[in-house]
Amino acid sequence: MTSTRKPPAPFASDQARWQAVQSRDRQADGHFVYAVRTTGVYCRPSSSARLPQRKNVVFFNTPQEAEAAGYRPSRRARADRTAAAIETAQLVARACRHIESAQTPPSLDELAQQAGMSPFHFHRVFKAETGLTPKAYASAWRARKLRDELGSPLASITDAIYTAGFNSNSRFYEASQQLLGMRARQYRAGGQGVVIRFAIGQCSLGAILVAQSHRGICAIMLGDDPDALLRDLQDQFARAHLVGGDADFERLVAQVIGFVEAPSVGLNLPLDVRGTAFQERVWQALRDVPAGTTVSYSQIAERIGAPTAVRAVAQACGANRIAVAIPCHRVVRRDGDISGYRWGVERKRQLLEREAPGQL
Repeated sequence: MTSTRKPPAPFASDQARWQAVQSRDRQADGHFVYAVRTTGVYCRPSSSARLPQRKNVVFFNTPQEAEAAGYRPSRRARADRTAAAIETAQLVARACRHIESAQTPPSLDELAQQAGMSPFHFHRVFKAETGLTPKAYASAWRARKLRDELGSPLASITDAIYTAGFNSNSRFYEASQQLLGMRARQYRAGGQGVVIRFAIGQCSLGAILVAQSHRGICAIMLGDDPDALLRDLQDQFARAHLVGGDADFERLVAQVIGFVEAPSVGLNLPLDVRGTAFQERVWQALRDVPAGTTVSYSQIAERIGAPTAVRAVAQACGANRIAVAIPCHRVVRRDGDISGYRWGVERKRQLLEREAPGQL
């Protein structure tokens, strides 16, 4: 019987890590760092620093973990990290260009071989730099390319499918619902044939629009002008069949408004979340932030395993169309200051005030 057990990750044990430090193994760089208790500094495995005694060494998976434990980078590590960061960024950029130019998505082994790394190490480096795995990046690129091709009136749907890197119609139609949120012909037609129910109401924050597709809530918008909210929905689905909500749908809107007014009641509704793989990871992390607490953009970046992607996290927050249910209002600057919000900073301030401890 074939075993399904995965092979152990390289340099997973302390013994293997110590051997790598002793031999200054460059292949171990990126897998872990070692810190020295007596000096309070940490280094990468291939560092040329004087070897410490084994009893004084402690290992960490990342520099961030070492710094969280109170260690600081050695002078060599600081210089090495700057040069290594530039080299890594260039390497990952080349891999991204290769993914974008390939006729079909390259395998992890192929990308790692081009980078001169093991697949495990390359996967980790690529995700840390971009916030996405190579596979997720390829999927997001294909989705973007597909949308661009479908937006061209001169290209047929079949041409768009093959240009976007799908080698068969069947492979595309298996993934089309996830990539586009609807069938290709519906997407090209601006959502034609998709029924979206909506209703506009009033809450203490002003006008509120709630829209729902067959998959779930696809928009919760806040603003001062109800007509502007409706125009925004029409722009997103220019040829969808928009249907004013009936009495049943009005009750759903009332449930959303009740949650806006009193976050402690909770909101358990299916959501129709449509975004890139990275955006959806950010939005899921936001949904895990409990009411009454706030996080910084950098904390969200760390939680999704992409500590350097702070700006991309902020952009994902700005792209969120489902206010409150995906609580991007709970993200603040590192110093605690309330930063921008798609539906206005003052609304963000009010949402945070009503979620403050003692108000819930």
